[in-house]
Amino acid sequence: MKHSLLALGSTLIMVLAVSAAHANPSHATSFEDTTYTRVITERSGKIVAALGLPDSAVFYRVRTIVADQYRALNAVYTVRDSLLKQHPTDSIKKIVQQDADTKVAGLHAAYLKKLATQLDSQQIDKIKDGMTYNVRNVTYNAYLQMIPQLTDQQKAVIMADLIEAREHSMDAESSEKKHAWFGKYKGRINNYLSQQGLNTKQAK
Repeated sequence: MKHSLLALGSTLIMVLAVSAAHANPSHATSFEDTTYTRVITERSGKIVAALGLPDSAVFYRVRTIVADQYRALNAVYTVRDSLLKQHPTDSIKKIVQQDADTKVAGLHAAYLKKLATQLDSQQIDKIKDGMTYNVRNVTYNAYLQMIPQLTDQQKAVIMADLIEAREHSMDAESSEKKHAWFGKYKGRINNYLSQQGLNTKQAK
């Protein structure tokens, strides 16, 4: 037990040390940073533009909040991926992933609080949809079209699952993984609808 605790402590220290090293901006060239900043600024601007905000000052503040979130998430995943490559053993991989998950959850909560200082709940919903390619609404409408006999309760369950999927998806590090979260929840929805006696073959 003593040796296990010492090993765990050493691993945690290693994770923190490497994380700190990767957090140092000197590791990225100015060209890479400028290019990445331009990409996330443009992406964030398109998302925020969909809100049609009348105040340009608010637009720029919200764009900065969204872009900063992309940058912060990318930093967490960059450190995680580097650590996983350096230390591929299962025990360390588990600790590294848990550390990343904890950081992402913290970023998620802080991000929503920042958005709430500038936007109302409906506008924040649109930001979330923008970050996840509007998959929530596209998928929900597809279910309504394919299964027109859905009850209000069934519709509510579908929407609740899609909203939950979106919360995970907006933190994912790639388009593929963003869509994967919705795929996971679509499986849950289809199982639910099957239990309700509805044909979901077309809804997969």
